[in-house]
Amino acid sequence: MRTMIRLTLALAVLGAAPAWASLDAAKAEPNLEKRAVLALDNAAQALKSAREAYLSQNDMKAAGASLEEVSASVEMAFDSLQQTHKVPSKSPKYFKKAEIETREMLRRIDDLREQMSVDDRETVDKVRAAVQKVHESLLEGIMGGKKKE
Repeated sequence: MRTMIRLTLALAVLGAAPAWASLDAAKAEPNLEKRAVLALDNAAQALKSAREAYLSQNDMKAAGASLEEVSASVEMAFDSLQQTHKVPSKSPKYFKKAEIETREMLRRIDDLREQMSVDDRETVDKVRAAVQKVHESLLEGIMGGKKKE
């Protein structure tokens, strides 16, 4: 019985862990492709937290912190994929997964932005621009676009 109570408490504590705990786990991952997946998962969770903080609790400070976490996570995922030195058009698996997830994230960011007050949209716009930049870079790499010199 005590073991069951301890297990329940442990799960409750782990479930209440902040979003950045996952980003630390992603940073610790030695496999760059898995690190990118973990970072994107963290970004999705942070976006969910931002949405909940703003809509349920009307806490823009917490929502802003979560949105910054989204931006940092997406950039970490992109940097990790770049560090693999793989050509996205030749090995598209993780690049395409990241492209799809960032596209979905952009859609969710737009939905959140539409539900926010006009005064609170500045933070969301910055995060959206950062995610959009990563999305476009991923898409260009997958499609085999040549770099302009």
